Amino acid sequence: MAGTTVADGGLVEQAFAAAAQRLGVEPGSVEHAEQLAHVRATMGESKISVFRHLFGVEDKAQQANTAFEEAYGKLVDGGLIAPIPGAREAIEELKAEGRTVVLSTGFARPTQDAILDALGWQDLADLTLCPADAGGRGRPYPDMILAAFLRTGAVDGVHDLVVAGDTSYDMLSGARSGAGLVAGVLTGAHDTARLEQHGATHVLGSVAELPGLIARTEA
Repeated sequence: MAGTTVADGGLVEQAFAAAAQRLGVEPGSVEHAEQLAHVRATMGESKISVFRHLFGVEDKAQQANTAFEEAYGKLVDGGLIAPIPGAREAIEELKAEGRTVVLSTGFARPTQDAILDALGWQDLADLTLCPADAGGRGRPYPDMILAAFLRTGAVDGVHDLVVAGDTSYDMLSGARSGAGLVAGVLTGAHDTARLEQHGATHVLGSVAELPGLIARTEA
């Protein structure tokens, strides 16, 4: 969602800074810079997995994740997110064509719901998924994509799946799922080279271009 259908203006990094500081990592320190670099490199991964890598001990990882979700939720409640231009229209166009649309995220369910509520998107997609809904691993594993495939029953095989995202981990999860079309978008974390390196079959300016890409591919 963030970076693909939702513009959050760098709120992930702001929320991370709040979480790290709660665990004693001061902004401006070498440790903070190293951790922030890892956060940027792993955009799209489930946040608890990121914190497990950064802090090692499960208790600290859970503390950091809770602090992150609280901080991000407050920023969302403050009106600091917006739809990527054309994202809602693209989803509505795809649904009008009879396609099934699933929104997934690396955030926990409370944060995902806060984003959906803030945008008025509670009923926009056919299904919404977070890592906990698909076994907890999140990206770059294909679990959420395959959960969407199994739960919706919308297509006959994984090759009929279309995956779109703004991070290398989105591309990896799409490629690993067997999706026939894995589209990177340039409205978020990573550039064309990185998206293609990790499995993008196409790179778009934004998700607003996705219905057109699907139509051309089918033609």
